[in-house]
Amino acid sequence: MLPQEIIRAKRDGRALTGEEIAEFISGFSSGAVGEGQIAAFAMAVFFRGMNIDERVHLTRAMMRSGEVLDWSGANLAGPILDKHSTGGIGDNVSLMLAPMLAACGAFVPMISGRGLGHTGGTLDKLDSIPGYVTQPDIARFRAVVAEAGCAIIGQTAELAPADKRLYAIRDVTATVESIALITASILSKKLAAGLQGLVMDVKTGSGAFMPTLAGARELAESIARVATAAGLPTIALITDMNQPLASAAGNAVEVQNAVDYLSGTRDSRLHAVTLSLGAELLALSGLEPDVAAGRAALERSLSSGVAAERFERMVAALGGPKDFLRQARALPAAPIVRPVLPQRAGFVEAIDARAVGLVVVELGGGRARASDAIDPAVGLTRLAGLGAEVSADAPLALLHARDEGRADAAMARLRAAYRIGDAPPALSPPVVARIVGTET
Repeated sequence: MLPQEIIRAKRDGRALTGEEIAEFISGFSSGAVGEGQIAAFAMAVFFRGMNIDERVHLTRAMMRSGEVLDWSGANLAGPILDKHSTGGIGDNVSLMLAPMLAACGAFVPMISGRGLGHTGGTLDKLDSIPGYVTQPDIARFRAVVAEAGCAIIGQTAELAPADKRLYAIRDVTATVESIALITASILSKKLAAGLQGLVMDVKTGSGAFMPTLAGARELAESIARVATAAGLPTIALITDMNQPLASAAGNAVEVQNAVDYLSGTRDSRLHAVTLSLGAELLALSGLEPDVAAGRAALERSLSSGVAAERFERMVAALGGPKDFLRQARALPAAPIVRPVLPQRAGFVEAIDARAVGLVVVELGGGRARASDAIDPAVGLTRLAGLGAEVSADAPLALLHARDEGRADAAMARLRAAYRIGDAPPALSPPVVARIVGTET
């Protein structure tokens, strides 16, 4: 069928067949489908949507557009697992959870992304580690997963290339928010990585891509159902992003926060979310009999130091320092570090988490456009969370800046992001809901 006929069918609201979707996606790689047609297809899907069967077909077609990893010949002693997050502020869970899972017997080929807008990206954080290679070839990726138990890298040219092309067009055609296209984008890469289990962290709140609970639930249900129907057992957790997850936001500062976590200093909400996600995976895969046992196993991976050792092995195998936990202080550091004092003493009543993320962008630690360069050293540490008491002696945060001008502007924006009251507010749990994928 001609590409324009497939576009017409979706434009008019008809459900596409698996053959039609496969043929259209195949045209991405061959050049038979032009960028204008891809844009028209994305817009038709944006307005007309896709049912679950269509989403499964789209995900599989995009997965097959490149190499699909097969781990059966690697003789790995455990299941192939991964976690993915929709992104937020201070969300550095991947840095700790991948080695924690590896310490519990899993193998974690984690393909992560870069930040855009107010949210941070795992790859940008890892780029702050001297020598770390975030874009290795597939052979090295495989070798590091087998040797260290985990490898966190960026999407390679070989894995789901149709997704990379489609996403670039969605980004400039205002179709990024399509639930169907988000689902296929995330899962095509996960399926191409050869996973046997996935846990999805869908954020909701002021700092989330999906700020409303209804939107977050719709996305979580779509991902869990489509992944499971495509052969990848998946559980989704909806987690709160009405405040930064870690007490740090930036790149090198979040890596340092992860090092501190693995070394024994942990933010309570960050720890709760990390354990919840990891425990679901260990139970889902059968490595542990249930979620409670999974939590206990993850706690042991930390207290024994095995998770920290796995993290160091991963960093070294991907080009970083061989004893990174001891060398973490050599991470890039900003020349200006200032406390950001609150406008008044009191308790943190509310935080505009998105505005906190934009503070990091203003400092140079994020990007407004995909081509923007990033300063790995800047950011925020010791961020006050909801309910914290702040005053002249207890600042909102420490601000790490490259120059005085950016520091002044960022301090004003950060103060405006916090609302201070006379009493601490009631706090919501970090995990809002749990959604289990079911077959269609």
